Amino acid sequence: MKIDERLAELGITLPKAPPPAGLYSPALQSGSMLFISGQVPAADGKILAQGKCGDTISVEEGAKLARQCTLNALAIAKEHLGSLDRIKQAVRVGGYVASAPGFGEHPKVINGASELLLEVFGEPGRHARIAIGVAELPLGVPVEVEFLFEVE
Repeated sequence: MKIDERLAELGITLPKAPPPAGLYSPALQSGSMLFISGQVPAADGKILAQGKCGDTISVEEGAKLARQCTLNALAIAKEHLGSLDRIKQAVRVGGYVASAPGFGEHPKVINGASELLLEVFGEPGRHARIAIGVAELPLGVPVEVEFLFEVE
């Protein structure tokens, strides 16, 4: 099944690929590796939430925000590659969670990204991952996620 067909089956419409917020490339390909720069939870040019997980942001809300980061990354990948069918394997996900003191549920927040990759790509969506807590993230967002894909 083509990835666009799978997205439609899941009821997912990819957003417009967000522009970079600084002096970096949203996507950079080196050989068969496609790096997607860290994505924040934004839609239509607007930040969806600010705050810290374990304070003003629940684990469940954080996971939904990580999912939005992933949708943005897939939109960037599709724009760069022309088709998500060129993705052979999700290799690595790096998840950063702005955390209140004592918060330790980072993996559950970043599961929002991991679950979407598995829903869309099936077993090739399974990846290595890091989920870490940080004091602050750009624009006050609670989560930022970066991606590495193997492509054809």
